Amino acid sequence: MQPPPAGPDAPLFIVLNAGSGRDNADEARQAIEAACTQAGRRFRIFLIDGPDRIKPLAREAVERARAAGGVVVVAGGDGTINAVAQATLGSGCAFGVLPQGTFNYFSRTHGIPRDTAEAMKNLLTEQPRPVQVGLVNDRVFLVNASLGLYAELLEERETYKSRYGRSRLIAFFAGLLTVMRGHQTWRLRMAWHGQERDIRTPTLFVGNNALQMQQVGIAEAEALENGQLAAIALKETGPLAMLGLLVRGAMGRLGQADQVLSFPFESMTVKAARTRGARRLKVATDGEIGWMDMPLLFRVSPEPLWLIRPEVAPELEAAKE
Repeated sequence: MQPPPAGPDAPLFIVLNAGSGRDNADEARQAIEAACTQAGRRFRIFLIDGPDRIKPLAREAVERARAAGGVVVVAGGDGTINAVAQATLGSGCAFGVLPQGTFNYFSRTHGIPRDTAEAMKNLLTEQPRPVQVGLVNDRVFLVNASLGLYAELLEERETYKSRYGRSRLIAFFAGLLTVMRGHQTWRLRMAWHGQERDIRTPTLFVGNNALQMQQVGIAEAEALENGQLAAIALKETGPLAMLGLLVRGAMGRLGQADQVLSFPFESMTVKAARTRGARRLKVATDGEIGWMDMPLLFRVSPEPLWLIRPEVAPELEAAKE
């Protein structure tokens, strides 16, 4: 595979999310402009000023980058990164990230600094390297995709964040309240590697991020660096046991729990175990919720995303030790 052009003269087409707050967006923009001016790099910023503007601006940035032999860049959290990656995958353009979110699993996994000025140095000096992309019904996910309780947790977490602010502590307590309120159980039939299994579960989680898997204690984290995804299904259990699993995850010991089923795969089909099961359901991809038709096909994308990043990610290497 040959990487796309991303030399020192390639212009940058930057999709910047202003949704995290005007001050943050202004600071990021100033850092971007200063770095590009100092390096003599041509650039254009597409400012996202509303949730309905993300996809059209991402498409426009990709179209202009393709015409100019440029690089598509996104400044935002994992959800914004996902939307721009969806538009960039398969375009022949290199992809750059300036992380602006709360968790930033994707950028941290690939050694991209949280500070915008430092991330710009990475963008202006490193080379495009292939990064694995997960797909669910052709929808991109870079970190994870999920259905059931985890997707519900993400949806309600955004409600709490809009009221009380964006922080990891708020995210944890939002998850705690969601778990304690009870949850629906899904009857799913999963097929992978010639195997088929029926399961009753409150949630199915598919990971594509080794750092996140390592942090919660899932052994299949290493598979994500070898062309596979990791499935995690929780067995049917009550609110108190579910609370225990939440605590285990926070302590990095989720994979040791008897209620957790996990395995690696390259392609997996998920459908309702009953003939009259759900035909459409909510699926979260990198924190963004949307409706999808059953059956769901989870797989590794046949082509990578060409991310401008360091050759070695220090945080991921440290997590392995």
